[in-house]
Amino acid sequence: MTSVTSLFAPVETDLCILTENLKNLVGARHPILYAAAEHLFGAGGKRVRPAIVLLISRATMLGQEITPRHRRLAEITEMIHTASLVHDDVVDESEVRRNVPTVNSLFNNRVAVLAGDFLFGQSAWYLANLDNLEVVKLLSEVIKDMAEGEIQQGLNRFDTTTTIDAYLEKTYNKTASLIANSAKGAGLLSGVSAEIATDLYYYGRFIGLAFQIVDDILDFTASTEALGKPAGSDLISGNLTAPVLYALEEKPYLEVLIEREFAQPEDIEQAIALVMESRGIERSRALAAQYAETAVQRITQLKPSESSKALVDLADYVLSRLY
Repeated sequence: MTSVTSLFAPVETDLCILTENLKNLVGARHPILYAAAEHLFGAGGKRVRPAIVLLISRATMLGQEITPRHRRLAEITEMIHTASLVHDDVVDESEVRRNVPTVNSLFNNRVAVLAGDFLFGQSAWYLANLDNLEVVKLLSEVIKDMAEGEIQQGLNRFDTTTTIDAYLEKTYNKTASLIANSAKGAGLLSGVSAEIATDLYYYGRFIGLAFQIVDDILDFTASTEALGKPAGSDLISGNLTAPVLYALEEKPYLEVLIEREFAQPEDIEQAIALVMESRGIERSRALAAQYAETAVQRITQLKPSESSKALVDLADYVLSRLY
């Protein structure tokens, strides 16, 4: 299995610069916010989103150095992602993420909400300073999509009538929109054609969907230690993901357990067992594979390079996390 470190080798130096810049962008004027940022940006995330922005930047600027605006877009992308995680953890009352305490558990909910707001505000300010209206529009839409996705998830908790289409729309809003629009934004900063910009958008969209579906499978199949959060936590909180929605088609009793919100002592163990016995995991895996394959088809126009190869390999990496 390819490690994420070797996968991102073409932009390894860029990612090191990014991590330092992120801490500086938040600034040391606010000790608690700086502590929160240092905690977040040092929490050992995979940096998948900024890595995609940097790989696309390099793949579309062959023979030239990427610009400070490309780097700034990668930083903005990680800031928006991190701000959304901070808010998610407050909404979900999470105590750990990536095996480290969340901002809300280290400080409190009030500080966590304000830290998330501050990061969104900072990202908007730096976005405006890119002086590229089309990229500003793309990333502004992402922030709207993320909020909409969180609302959709909140309204559909424990709702067994949720469809796969509704799940995919929510997943696009919460996860794939940022990857899709920042991928397109990187291409626009490189001056690619409208056609290639659209292809880059769809590459990000499909990679983002595959990535989240795989995460939703791992919520059932990976250990708590590997996940960095309790296994089955999505189901416990009433967030019905692809494996559950597919399992509901086969296991009618699962609907009973979900609709009573796992009120009985053995309910959650029973629900997880029903999902595991069904074809829910298998069908979700096939869906993720289909999206990963479609993503790769969208970047065949890019000239061969280390960076374009890494973008192709990323699709394999996303799926390999299941094995």
